[in-house]
Amino acid sequence: MTPKVVALGGGHGLAASLSALRCVTDKITAVVTVSDDGGSSGRLREEFGVLPPGDLRKALAALCGDDEWGRTWADVLQYRFRGDGALRDHALGNLLIVGITELLGDEVAALDLVGRLLGARGRVLPMATVPLDIEAQVAGVDPADPRAIRTVRGQVAVATARGRVVNVALVPPNPPACPEAIRAIMEADWVVLGPGSWFSSVIPHLLVPELARALVDTPARRLVALNLAPQPGETSDFSPENHLEALLAHAPALHVDVVLADPTTVADRAALQSVVASLGAELVVAPVAMDDGSPRHDPAKLAATYARIFDSPARPAAGAAAAGREERTESSWQ
Repeated sequence: MTPKVVALGGGHGLAASLSALRCVTDKITAVVTVSDDGGSSGRLREEFGVLPPGDLRKALAALCGDDEWGRTWADVLQYRFRGDGALRDHALGNLLIVGITELLGDEVAALDLVGRLLGARGRVLPMATVPLDIEAQVAGVDPADPRAIRTVRGQVAVATARGRVVNVALVPPNPPACPEAIRAIMEADWVVLGPGSWFSSVIPHLLVPELARALVDTPARRLVALNLAPQPGETSDFSPENHLEALLAHAPALHVDVVLADPTTVADRAALQSVVASLGAELVVAPVAMDDGSPRHDPAKLAATYARIFDSPARPAAGAAAAGREERTESSWQ
């Protein structure tokens, strides 16, 4: 049976996951961060007071089909205006989303309409119904005082922060979740968190109270897909286990069923396995990166790995103790 899958994240990481998932199932719901404050999205957000459309656009483009219609519409959505006028650097898809939102007066209805126009293999939803800001506590911003903690606000500022992000919060602190996103999570067979910018695209989902509660309460199995490389600024020098520790620190009640890592990222398997076990999860190590050495996921490899994971039988609940947990090794998932 085709699984219902909810994928959470934002930007290029979520787009990579969706490009793979659309090859596995057509029952996909993408739940997207709405905190972008840079570029075209930031300008439209400031001018119209709308949800920043950039990450929503990328998710829609990723769900376009591989036929001529889908490829054409993906290119249309991603097209950016040139020149020196007011439209310079605006993505056409951003303008389309904002225009239809103004016409219909409903962000979710607008995204659904754009999705139907594109023939998207799935649905795209915002994680919250209001635009959000990310506020991070960052150590080492000031070279003269490396132990001092500074507050950095804004997704772009957090993503490019010099120093080590200690924790993040949302402004406003208790934003209303998108009701359709909550419903999708509660009805899902699998929830996929990551890959993506850890503090500005992945963890923010856990900071929306209703969304976090749904991720804890859902009967769905939960998969965390780890990044292929640390992100300069935001997670510089982070190991895979550091990423999971940050996730656990922001959502201590979250149970995870599977953690997916590429073998090239695993330097200390025992350390990673220990943190994975603390989440109540099984570690799956499988080659999902492009063969050219770049830190990009290969959609075909990732799709094949997702399919095998989704088809695997459920393991004992977290309370069954990690001691009897058997790790799946790289060789098991070729």
